[in-house]
Amino acid sequence: MTAPFESEFSRPVDLRQIGDKPLHLTANETERRRLAGRFDITSVESLEATISLSVEGPTVRAEGRMLAQIVQACAISGDDFPVAIDEKVNLRFVSAGKVQHTPDEEIELDAGDLDEIEYEGTAFDLGEAVAQTLALAIDPFAEGPGADAARKAAGLADEASSGPFAALGALRGTRQAD
Repeated sequence: MTAPFESEFSRPVDLRQIGDKPLHLTANETERRRLAGRFDITSVESLEATISLSVEGPTVRAEGRMLAQIVQACAISGDDFPVAIDEKVNLRFVSAGKVQHTPDEEIELDAGDLDEIEYEGTAFDLGEAVAQTLALAIDPFAEGPGADAARKAAGLADEASSGPFAALGALRGTRQAD
């Protein structure tokens, strides 16, 4: 995580002020522009999340949903196209130092450990966690509506007729003819 509360979409939450109502986070135009630059996409048209927080001792569970509208370049044609993202948020903020291990020690993680974010003091940055959730939801190899036409124009055949198994398929076809 970046330095505390210095991200493009910073929303600090103090443990002592967590209530029962869900928090609604919305990125403004400047934050969306900075996030687009950070994630190397054309634009973030909208980003919002509704998150419920529950405190379990020094651990805070964050559950909710993140919605975003982005514009990114097609991995094949390079043309921009819109993408809608609807992502479930299920994170745990844990007090720094809770998990102790030596630097070269091999550790086993279970599924719940993968979404833990450490924090120090009495506050954590929920906005940065939402930004990281967005980053993970962006497909860097997404193909836009013009991908097939771009492949055809570049003379690239489809995978089925030119892939690694095409030669085997051709051999099987000649064997069946025998």
